[in-house]
Amino acid sequence: MSLQDELLQKIESRTTAHIGVIGMGYVGLPLAVRAARQGFPVLGFDVSREKVDLLNDAESYIVDVTSADLAEVRQAGKLEATTDMRRLRSCDVVIVCVPTPLNATRDPDMHYVEQASEDIARTLRVGQLVILESTTYPGTTQEVVCPRLEATGLRVGEDVFLAFSPERIDPGQTNSKGWMVENTPKVVGGATERCTMLASAFYSQITNRVVPVSSPSAAELTKLFENVFRAVNIALVNELALLCDRMGLNVWEVIDAASTKPFGFMRFTPGPGLGGHCIPIDPFYLTWKARAFDLSTRFIELAGEINTQMPRHVHDLVVRALNQQRKALNGAHVVLLGVAYKPDVDDYRESPAFKVMDLLSADGAQVTACDPHVAQFEIHDGRKMQTTPLNDDLLDSADCVVIITDHSAFDYERIIARAAAVVDTRNATRHVTTGREKIVLL
Repeated sequence: MSLQDELLQKIESRTTAHIGVIGMGYVGLPLAVRAARQGFPVLGFDVSREKVDLLNDAESYIVDVTSADLAEVRQAGKLEATTDMRRLRSCDVVIVCVPTPLNATRDPDMHYVEQASEDIARTLRVGQLVILESTTYPGTTQEVVCPRLEATGLRVGEDVFLAFSPERIDPGQTNSKGWMVENTPKVVGGATERCTMLASAFYSQITNRVVPVSSPSAAELTKLFENVFRAVNIALVNELALLCDRMGLNVWEVIDAASTKPFGFMRFTPGPGLGGHCIPIDPFYLTWKARAFDLSTRFIELAGEINTQMPRHVHDLVVRALNQQRKALNGAHVVLLGVAYKPDVDDYRESPAFKVMDLLSADGAQVTACDPHVAQFEIHDGRKMQTTPLNDDLLDSADCVVIITDHSAFDYERIIARAAAVVDTRNATRHVTTGREKIVLL
């Protein structure tokens, strides 16, 4: 039996194919739990001893996986977490779900992918399938991962197999019965046809639909295009919001009216800036790669410029709200509602709240952050800060309240009733009928 057929047989039996997932975060952990629920024995790898201990104690630290979910697969003996990368050798399928941040010059930082590839290479054996899921620029799988695997003397496509399949996790959606691992189509591009076939065979065991493409680079670009599409359209509606503000029009009314068109229109909404690990970062991966082909991606870069200026616009709206009370920003008490980058999650990566906070503090404001989902957060200089519980005394003491994240836990009627002024960047107060004279909309 060939290596390909042997691995395929293991995957299709599920119970005999051991799965390793490197990176137990927002992407890797839901994937690991889904695979374990489908009968695969799963090893979750992470450099954080704290995360590993929590997982082995069936205690979840992300919103999309409950502790009950973990207890189920732990009790079934299907999921174990470890920091010991030597155990990668026991895995038939190894999936890499590590961060891909930008460095100080907004170029791709491949450190985590490189380290994971080297960890895999140190224990690589014939018959293993390696899949990269981390969002990255086209060419990463074949230019960064493949050479490290083949440096062992094993040949990709013959002795071992390699593919890229972009993650499509939408944090906060799993427990609200939205798009999850099992019902989100999985794009797969292998280094060879055999690689594509084997990776597709694995994902078909845990997802409802697999979409094979011609190469890892095509799959990598697919992911970037998805997020560039969103970034560009968000930039368009943010620019519309800036124009409506100058024209004295309500951008939310315009968007609602345009959304009634049943064809040829897709609704996007403005906000205080981009947040999360994908949309603020992924477009820069593509612009960086495009430079290698002597192409300036002006459209994408312009979208980035518009989106990054939105926190400054929020700062200016706070100044306007205070001016209406004959107050200065210097010395004012401003309460920011929401540190997380999207509603009803605890993920604050790249949140626009931090830029707004910096801008207001730089002009002398006393800023208090409130978030029912985030008790402590780390800012750009590494300092850890605490959020403050929202209560009537805090609202009464605020000169201005700024809604950054429209968490459903916030009582917007109460907020408007007690606050002196409210800057609403999300149209979260649209159903509140009293006290609207206090509200400044984005």
